[in-house]
Amino acid sequence: MTNEQDLKALVALGGCALAEAGQGDMVWGHLAVRDPEDRGVWMKSSGWGLEEITPERVLLVSWTGELLEGDGRVHLEYPIHTEILRARPDVQVSLHTHSAAVNAFSALGQPLRALSHDAVPFAAHGLPRFTATANLVRTPELGRALAGDLGAARACLMPEHGFAAVGADIAHAVMYAILLERACRLQLTAAAAGELRYWTSHEECLEKDEVAWPASQIEAGWRYWCRRVTARQPV
Repeated sequence: MTNEQDLKALVALGGCALAEAGQGDMVWGHLAVRDPEDRGVWMKSSGWGLEEITPERVLLVSWTGELLEGDGRVHLEYPIHTEILRARPDVQVSLHTHSAAVNAFSALGQPLRALSHDAVPFAAHGLPRFTATANLVRTPELGRALAGDLGAARACLMPEHGFAAVGADIAHAVMYAILLERACRLQLTAAAAGELRYWTSHEECLEKDEVAWPASQIEAGWRYWCRRVTARQPV
């Protein structure tokens, strides 16, 4: 997309989809889309919840954090997005939420097991952990450290702080975030009942990813959440 209104609408829809999936945290958490003219990233204005994002509340933020377009305040943690997108030319969308299930799972220090389809997309590159800080990622240096820990993966745990996820487009980024939260929640539930005994092997996960989560299925999941968002909006 090159039309600015379309980009703003995309950021708003992505944020609302994350909120609809239960990843809202009052006014915290954010999603960013790479500017096609390489000016920086489009992301929501600080002070609004994911479910409150409208195109009018989306800003263009430069690679160094300056407000280029829009009316509002730039999030302190803009370096999460600018530095990840600098490091990953394959990525068009990045996001950060404070999912309670992901935070609880991170505290266990356990590997993510494929107890269902949900964990499968994270097999190829693993699920790394950000280790530089549990504080806000408010400097380019911390953003680069996060990007380094993320590496080629689709998501990175940020213990005591949530996680970051990325995608080649809005559908992949949002769906990876939703699948990660579901996978962590399922593993927490199973572990609370007893010792984990069965899960899909790494080798089979790699095969299963191509079958269970091709682009068509990612798109189908994304469209489902878009319909959920649309159904809540007033006519």
